[in-house]
Amino acid sequence: MQREEKQLEATLHAILNRVNDLKAAIQALITKLENEYETINWPTFLDNYAILSGHLTGLSKILQSEVAPSLRSVVVLPLQLGCERDEALARLTEGRVPACTHDLVPDLLRTKPEPQAEQRLQQFNHKASTLSHDTAQKQVAQFTKVISHVWEIISKGREDWEGESMRSAGMQPTHSIADTHALVTAVGTGKGLRPGMPSIVPPGVGAPGMGPSRGPAPQLGPSAPTMPKAPSAIKTNIKAANQIHPYQR
Repeated sequence: MQREEKQLEATLHAILNRVNDLKAAIQALITKLENEYETINWPTFLDNYAILSGHLTGLSKILQSEVAPSLRSVVVLPLQLGCERDEALARLTEGRVPACTHDLVPDLLRTKPEPQAEQRLQQFNHKASTLSHDTAQKQVAQFTKVISHVWEIISKGREDWEGESMRSAGMQPTHSIADTHALVTAVGTGKGLRPGMPSIVPPGVGAPGMGPSRGPAPQLGPSAPTMPKAPSAIKTNIKAANQIHPYQR
C-alpha cells in the first residue's frame, strides 16, 4: 500500500511539474503574441509552438507509463465545503478558486458532460444510429470529396507561394552596372582614385569609341611647306582623248 502511494505521489508530482511548464510556455506565447504581434515572424512562432508540443508529449508519456498507477481508479473528493475564502486553495489555484463552494464543486470535479451537452450527444447518437448505410456512405463520400478539394487548394497555394519565394530569391541582383563602369574607368584612367585629381589618359589611348591615337596631328600654318598639287589622272586622260578624237558637232 505504501509503495502504491509513493508511486502515485511521484506521478502526481511529475504531472504537476509538466503542467506548470506547459502553463508557463502558454503564457509566454500569449505574451509574445500580445506585445510583439507587429515584429514576430513565423519561425519564432513555430519555435514557441514546438515548446508547447514538447511539454504535451512529455505529459502524455508520463500518463502512459507503466510505472504510473491508473488515475482512473483514484477518487477525488472535497474535504471541506464552505463559502469562506480559503487562502491555501486560492494560492494553489493562483486566485481562480477562492473558496470550495457547493456551486463550484460539480463543475470542477465533473467526470461527465453537462446535462445539456449530454442530451445533445444522445440526440446525435440516435440520429447516427437511424441513418441508413447507403445514405451514410453518400455523406462520407461527399465529405471526403470536399476535404480533398480543400486539400488541393491548400497544396496549390503552398506550391505557388514556395515558387514565388524561390523566384524572388533567385532574381536578386548580384552586381551593379554603375559600379562596374566606375571600376573599369578607375583602372584604365585613374579616375576617382583620389578626389580632385584629373584623370590621366595613357599614351596610345584616344577618346572613347575613336580607337587608338596615332600621335599628334601635323600643324598647318604659314611656316609649313606647301606641296605642288598633282594633276588628276582622270582629267588628263579625258583631255588626251579629246585631242585625238575631237567631238564633231
